[in-house]
Amino acid sequence: MASSKTRTGLTHFDARGGAHMVDVGAKRATQRVAIAGGRIEMQPATLARLAAGDTRKGDVLGVARIAAIQAAKRTAALIPLAHPIALTRVAVDFALDANAPRPAVEITTRVECRGQTGVEMEALSAAALGLLTIYDMLKAVDRAMTITNVMLLEKRGGRSGTFRRARQNAAGKRSVRRTTASRAARK
Repeated sequence: MASSKTRTGLTHFDARGGAHMVDVGAKRATQRVAIAGGRIEMQPATLARLAAGDTRKGDVLGVARIAAIQAAKRTAALIPLAHPIALTRVAVDFALDANAPRPAVEITTRVECRGQTGVEMEALSAAALGLLTIYDMLKAVDRAMTITNVMLLEKRGGRSGTFRRARQNAAGKRSVRRTTASRAARK
């Protein structure tokens, strides 16, 4: 049976309410892309040390990048009902934001595959683990760091079409924009 939704609209539950792994066997393989992001806020001095490479543990962002890639590759082992997916690309970028009210490192992850199910969880796992790794490597100088705003920014491919989170407005709030694939593209 293909990934039919239950009366609640949730695909990971069967008609009796029991958890199950969605059957994607009948779905057509398509190009899937997911982009996620997040940030870790820290003291200005902590960000300055990171930017200067003045940390005891070495290349913090380099290690965090590898951790994020590993997290994307191992998502099915971390999230119980996620499918193992043959990823074709994982990219991780960081941006230092020293001018924010709370200085921060922002992460953006991009995960791609050609498959029967999306890669949103892989992109989100990569973003979260990349930020957790930064925390781990800098906690000796700043235990008050805060991981925040881990979210899906965009996804493309599959029957549900395209989702793009709109840019932040001046108040720091994000709005959501969603488009759906045409009926012909869904078949």
